Amino acid sequence: MEFCTINSGALVSLQELNPSSPFFKQGSSLRVTGRLEEYSVATAIAVIVDGGANLKINTEHLRDLSFRVGSIYQFIGELFFQPDKEAVLNARLGRNVDGIDLNLYHQSLKLLRQFQANQQAT
Repeated sequence: MEFCTINSGALVSLQELNPSSPFFKQGSSLRVTGRLEEYSVATAIAVIVDGGANLKINTEHLRDLSFRVGSIYQFIGELFFQPDKEAVLNARLGRNVDGIDLNLYHQSLKLLRQFQANQQAT
């Protein structure tokens, strides 16, 4: 019997998702957080934004999640590129995280990156 491995979603900010980022590659398993800017029921595509960056999220596999523009959501899934090179996260998990302090969240990500860099240096 063959087993399928599902990778944990690497914690990244939307600003970190750019072509020079090690996270910005086909099939990367990511966890992203942002404010819902738009959502289409017809296509199941959501767009989240944070700090001037945005990302399309394919939500077709999510159940029991209601979307409200302006609310903050966190998604875990795999990054894929459309033929026009646009990145889309195919979400396998999504949740509303209204109430999160995004400034504090970004500070904790920065500290996490510093800790990870220190661990690799030793």
